[in-house]
Amino acid sequence: MQQALRGLEPKSIWKHFDRIAAIPRASSKEAAIRQYVLDEAARLGLRATQDEAGNVVVSKPARPGRESATPALLQGHLDMVCEKNEGTAFNFDTDGIRIVRDGDWLKAGGTTLGSDNGVGVASALAVMESTAIKHGPLEFVFTIDEESGLTGASEFPGGLLKSKYFLNLDGEEKGTLCIGCAGGILTKARRRVSMQAPVAAAAWRIKVSGLRGGHSGVDIHLGRGNAIRILGATLQALINELPAELGDLKGGSAQNAIPREAFAVIALDLDREGQLRQVVSRCENEQRLDLGAFDPELTITVEKTELPLKVMAQSDARRVVDLLTSLHHGVLAMSPDVPGLVQNSTNLATLSLSDGLVEIVTSQRSAIESNKQAAARLVATACGLAGFETEHSGSYSGWKPEPGSEIVRKLQEVNKKLYGEPAKLVIMHAGLECGVIGEKYPGMQMVSFGPQIENPHSPNERVQISSVEPFWKYLCAVLEEI
Repeated sequence: MQQALRGLEPKSIWKHFDRIAAIPRASSKEAAIRQYVLDEAARLGLRATQDEAGNVVVSKPARPGRESATPALLQGHLDMVCEKNEGTAFNFDTDGIRIVRDGDWLKAGGTTLGSDNGVGVASALAVMESTAIKHGPLEFVFTIDEESGLTGASEFPGGLLKSKYFLNLDGEEKGTLCIGCAGGILTKARRRVSMQAPVAAAAWRIKVSGLRGGHSGVDIHLGRGNAIRILGATLQALINELPAELGDLKGGSAQNAIPREAFAVIALDLDREGQLRQVVSRCENEQRLDLGAFDPELTITVEKTELPLKVMAQSDARRVVDLLTSLHHGVLAMSPDVPGLVQNSTNLATLSLSDGLVEIVTSQRSAIESNKQAAARLVATACGLAGFETEHSGSYSGWKPEPGSEIVRKLQEVNKKLYGEPAKLVIMHAGLECGVIGEKYPGMQMVSFGPQIENPHSPNERVQISSVEPFWKYLCAVLEEI
């Protein structure tokens, strides 16, 4: 066990979390972690099946005397968002996560931690092997490829599950019960640009970094900077004020994360270096003033680099950077019915240039299907005006809240018994698998909860140690009461 986890309670969860952290599990690359789950089921003598998509379903009989209890399902996803700070030596395909303890928090060394959804998966495995919990009939669903589009949930078959209650263990706010979530869709834009030999004889790398990033749903309202938009504004100034030529572009690393870093390579005559640095410094100051305390660590750096063999034609470069500067990112509308809830949003997620093809990936979210589609059209229209071709993919439905459901009532009664008051009911502006799987099982009642996890989808991700034991105590009590 990694040193950071030694002595932590509950031991059963941290044991599995330690093992999970050692297994590479990027989205669509879950074979090893899936095998770990199957091996655990076999070790415990539990029946396990794998569907065509690669999701795993495990069944555990009720404890003696609880056979007539309502069947319940525990669900989590096997994959994690793989983000690291530039310069961090780490390979997500081969390396295990290095866990660091910082007071009451666990984090990773320059990468995402994988507590989303590693803690939930570890908790489900702990329930699988427990001989102390007096639970009824249980099913466990471990899905794949949640982080890149809820693929596992979307392809999960109907007719396989028997449970009436669906307990999703992907919650990230202690003391809350999530009872609804937004749906989402991806909008990808591509434009072929003309590449030519540079006129200038020198080149510089412009890098935007130091931003907090975060989850493109639950953090979208926090006013954090988007590295791609900031890079676009800086490049727009350089192209408009200097004869800068654009040689390379890259930003963001995941479609469901707010981009923290982005860079470009520009060609410019050597005698213009002073002007270049002045423009970049001015842009940095303007962006810092705009972001304020929302994202105070922004930096835009200039470094000498090798001259690229090809740069964009100026007309294409202008169209691209103008779009990056004007394409919307952030909240589109707040809910008129639920105070503080984001209703519609869009995230400018990734940017790349390869062999003369510029690709921009964005994601839109809303609990209202028509609003989700309208947001996607808004982004596609803006991209079309800049000469980009767009396509939509990965659409998934939201989860309609049912605060009066039987499962919510039961979980609230448990919360009152343990903590003297009901949990806070919340609706999440993010995609959860409950709605997607639940659509295939009419009548299934759903709720999501978990310990305190902050800054998911970024290297600042962390889980609060002191919140995990109360979460486990609550989960065990719920399984004994329902």
